[in-house]
Amino acid sequence: MTYKIVFLDVDGTITHHVDGTIPESTIEAVKELKNKGLKVVAATGRPLSMCSELEELGIDTFITANGGYAKHQHEVIHSVPMAKEIVKEVMEFAKLEKNGLSFYTEGFTMNGVAEEKISTALQETLSLYEYPETISAIHEEDVFLLCLFADDEKVEKYIKRFPHLTFRRWHPYVLNVLQEDVSKSRAILKTLEYFGFHQSEAIAFGDGENDIDMLELAGLGIAMGNGSEKLKAAADFVTKPSGEDGIEFALRKFGVI
Repeated sequence: MTYKIVFLDVDGTITHHVDGTIPESTIEAVKELKNKGLKVVAATGRPLSMCSELEELGIDTFITANGGYAKHQHEVIHSVPMAKEIVKEVMEFAKLEKNGLSFYTEGFTMNGVAEEKISTALQETLSLYEYPETISAIHEEDVFLLCLFADDEKVEKYIKRFPHLTFRRWHPYVLNVLQEDVSKSRAILKTLEYFGFHQSEAIAFGDGENDIDMLELAGLGIAMGNGSEKLKAAADFVTKPSGEDGIEFALRKFGVI
């Protein structure tokens, strides 16, 4: 099979699964892919503002906010902004319930609620060790993904208050709050359409359960050795961990580089 495009999750896939650095083997693999004429796309839960180190690798196409916003160079490929009134209503309810919210625009902000579980979740999901800034009128901007920090008991209150919204957990303490479907696979389909490729011509790498739909969509879905067991079960191949040259290993195994 001739592959033309590679989608790479970022944290725990491009980055080392332990220390968060980008392994030299991955840097070289991205260069080889580009030299061979393949498109390389970062498909991440991060906001675009946290992708500068990836731009330094030569990546210029980004699916961000878990699929809520995709951009190639300066052109927006796909975006799913939430209704501003809904964002405001959820913000007001979260303030009453004292729950954390994060807002994905091209940047990343929080609602000011800080606690140990939130700090841990921010470290585990976005490698953030400092609490992000707060913008009180963030609902007036285009928010492509809204995330709630809460346990299951508290989430029940939100489901009752907002029956028209979907609450999708992707981390033990974090949920996507969705007005309409947001997923990496949906954004990938838009990206493939933009470049004129078929999904069979795509490779996808990931490590988390929010990557399952992406791996299932691609012609070749590869799970990192450090990935979740559920993801591995959905993958076509399980490679070595990201910190042990997993991306390079798989690309060479399948003759892509």
